[in-house]
Amino acid sequence: MKTLFICMIMLVFLACSDNEEKIINVDIEQTSFTFEHEGGTSMLNIFSNTEVTVQSSEAWCKVTVCTSMPPNHKYEVTTDANTLQEVRNAKITVTANGFEKEIPVEQAAGIETPSIPLPEKYLVRDNLTTQQLVYEMGLGINLGNTLDAVGDWINPSNISNYETAWGSPIITKEMIEGYARAGYTSIRFPVSWSNMMIVNENYKIHPSLMDRVETILNWILDSGMIAIINVHHENEWVEKVPTDPEARKKFISVWKQICQRFEKYGDHLLFEPMNEIGYGNIWTEWMGGQAEKAKAFGYVNELNQLFVDIVRESGGNNAKRHLLVEIYNTGPDYAYDPYTVIPTDPANRLALTVHYYAPALFAILGNGEDAGWGIGVPSWGTQKEFKELNDCMEALKTNCVDKGIPVIVGEYAANASGRTKEVVRLYCVSVTEAIYSRGMCPMLWDVPVVGQYNRLTCEFNDPIFLEEMMAIPAKYPRNK
Repeated sequence: MKTLFICMIMLVFLACSDNEEKIINVDIEQTSFTFEHEGGTSMLNIFSNTEVTVQSSEAWCKVTVCTSMPPNHKYEVTTDANTLQEVRNAKITVTANGFEKEIPVEQAAGIETPSIPLPEKYLVRDNLTTQQLVYEMGLGINLGNTLDAVGDWINPSNISNYETAWGSPIITKEMIEGYARAGYTSIRFPVSWSNMMIVNENYKIHPSLMDRVETILNWILDSGMIAIINVHHENEWVEKVPTDPEARKKFISVWKQICQRFEKYGDHLLFEPMNEIGYGNIWTEWMGGQAEKAKAFGYVNELNQLFVDIVRESGGNNAKRHLLVEIYNTGPDYAYDPYTVIPTDPANRLALTVHYYAPALFAILGNGEDAGWGIGVPSWGTQKEFKELNDCMEALKTNCVDKGIPVIVGEYAANASGRTKEVVRLYCVSVTEAIYSRGMCPMLWDVPVVGQYNRLTCEFNDPIFLEEMMAIPAKYPRNK
């Protein structure tokens, strides 16, 4: 009977014990951590009969789980190198069902090291005026019909398909170095950012395109040349920005992404907001009155100001980056038109950009080409045509350059179709000299197959063309 009674008491005791709250046991092996300035990794060992949570108070002190199966919990505590000239501290907090304990972490101060100058491509020279930079740009050329190629027939599976769609081979470092070796000191790099764009992610530029642009940009800058990046062949939606909220959202998104990606580059990289934007359905020199002209020019003025505001607000090197602003339809005469308003810029680092394709029957149309509005002519070089060229460039000098407004002629070329290389050379060299001699930067529009530069051999097709081009800077020395 006595034995039975004892057994009953034990059963009751065990039953009561099962109903009691489980006791939490947490034993932490380390009480603190100390790291040298270069950082490192140490183990944190915790013995616990339940799950635990471990968190660090600082981003430079990281806690990574190795094993977390009760009762053994192992973590790696890793610290980055301390670049600050002072000791820094963090706390690792361990919690488990009401249990909480803080473990202090201390890291030694960083050691002062001699400052290493940044590579030139990352430098921003505070006292460099935009006109001085235009002088440094010297003779420029376009990397045309490459990453600016567009078309719904292009296979969108990869960026290379766009890069080669309009006749260009894949761009290589050797091709870029060939421009520099020939004597060119700046490259305009047109890009169509909408290719493969991820529209439903706030118009995200495809990472492959962004990476490809940066790769080519580095080749340009590392060759000692100055680069211009723009938004090209996207006029259909860019023209809607002043009146369409969705187009405005896209424009802002595109330029914010460009600014963020290329912020680290210095004043050897310029931005250009768009390309040849005009509103021909509102006003042209053949159609519309003053009210229509004011409206059309006003839209371009608005686009330029929006662009400048986005870039400046992005901060970093972009706060002082030299920028191009677009003239209505890039017409040279419109650079000093009363309806053209230069944007407000807190950095005062703007240049105007225009294009020169005159006379259109020679520069734009091939010989004998019938465009409806005219037929291409075989030659160029009369006294009247030289006067037209020099009058145009002199007007830009008088009304802009001489008044402290830098000018870049971002495109000019002669259509080589059906024409001798001699007359094409005469036009291109003459236009280059007319621009350069008046303190502006000439940037030849050059494309594969029919252009001056052979992207396969990395040489210019016409040695005489190159020789005459490169003689121009020596003829008109610049005081930078």
